[in-house]
Amino acid sequence: MQHQILNQYRHVVAIGGGHGLGRVLSSLDFLGNRLTGIVATTDNGGSTGRLRAEQDCIAWGDLRNCLSQLAHRPSVSSQLFEYRFQGETELSGHNLGNLMLLALDKLCVRPLEAVNLIRHMLKIETNIIPMSEQPTHLVALQASGCKVFGEVNVDKMNEAPIALCLEPQVDATDEACEAISRADLIILGPGSFLTSIMPPLLLPCFAKALAMTNAPVVFIDNLNEETSPAGQFSIEQRIAWCHQVIGKPVITKVLRHSEQVRLGTLMNYFPLRNRHNPQLHDQAGLRDALSAVLRIKSDLPLETLAS
Repeated sequence: MQHQILNQYRHVVAIGGGHGLGRVLSSLDFLGNRLTGIVATTDNGGSTGRLRAEQDCIAWGDLRNCLSQLAHRPSVSSQLFEYRFQGETELSGHNLGNLMLLALDKLCVRPLEAVNLIRHMLKIETNIIPMSEQPTHLVALQASGCKVFGEVNVDKMNEAPIALCLEPQVDATDEACEAISRADLIILGPGSFLTSIMPPLLLPCFAKALAMTNAPVVFIDNLNEETSPAGQFSIEQRIAWCHQVIGKPVITKVLRHSEQVRLGTLMNYFPLRNRHNPQLHDQAGLRDALSAVLRIKSDLPLETLAS
């Protein structure tokens, strides 16, 4: 009964980056293989950035983070996957999970096969798909016309960009577009707006699939205002950015944190903050909020139902 509303969906797709997307996926992992995460692969910082510079590979960090949050714990496999090397060697700062994914990628035909091998090793039913299997970087365009290259530098910008693109322009993973086409529920966020949520939407085939969907699309907002340039955008501006890139309005509901439940035609407020770690969305709170807004038929005025 607890998950009755969400269990009615045959194919739920969540889109974003590592920490926020991983939290959503772990909240909904009772859906098993009916749940798919489509993960941004443009990160160029930390261990991931070093591997990208040396190996010309996709960004593995957000994929690893999602897999790690879905892994059954405790287990030796999950501990190994999250192990980070210390000391003063060339391995220092590298995450073993990133190295495992890179090594498997070299042995496989496709990065997706490497991800699936780790999924099976960690006994994860949820599907995890990289947004693209080709290396690419996020690029921001400033009002002056200058370009800012790479996620790390985009996050450090003092002013909000006027546009984003990928360089080089790459193809979306076929399975990612197919997942959107089959989805009967799509979730965007939470996560860094410019560097986690936007990158998959910048893939033309992926954006086209989103524009054609008839599924409800729920945008989950962050708990705190971002310190990156995206913090200068209101929630309405962020939604407008999504719709501009997709080519049409598709977001049907927005979930935001508030101590009091308030329902609206678009904006909906629920207690979403985890009591033990205020920086994280509460998993049960996410499930309850999603169930509540999905329970209400779109042709009924939500304010009336809330009163």
